Amino acid sequence: MSKQIHSSLKVLLVSNLERSKTFYRNVLKCEVTDWWAIRDGFTGLGVKLLQANSPEDVCPNKPAKGAKQSAYDIYCYVENWAALDELYTEFKENGAKIVIEPWIDSDSGPWKEFAIVDPDNYCIAFGGTNSL
Repeated sequence: MSKQIHSSLKVLLVSNLERSKTFYRNVLKCEVTDWWAIRDGFTGLGVKLLQANSPEDVCPNKPAKGAKQSAYDIYCYVENWAALDELYTEFKENGAKIVIEPWIDSDSGPWKEFAIVDPDNYCIAFGGTNSL
């Protein structure tokens, strides 16, 4: 069977659409249109930002049962640790709020990841193995 799903995009209700567009454009360096915030094409980070009717409608994920860290709303796979480290440095220099500093889970690959939050506290994580 041929590949049927090319990509998947996240839809976020935001409290202030213009503020969110500015964040995704300036901090994450996404291409931002009236409909999308995209980085690295539609197979990279893709988010549809929609203005919420009220601030109460903005609802980032809550941590899972037993979780010791922030709940992820978006998870981005990165090809290797060099690329991951570059993203971390870029986002930090652009003013991103880092909620999980880079760490390595030796039991999972090993797997390395970090996470940031957007203006509405949606948590965006970036991680991957150290493939070359």
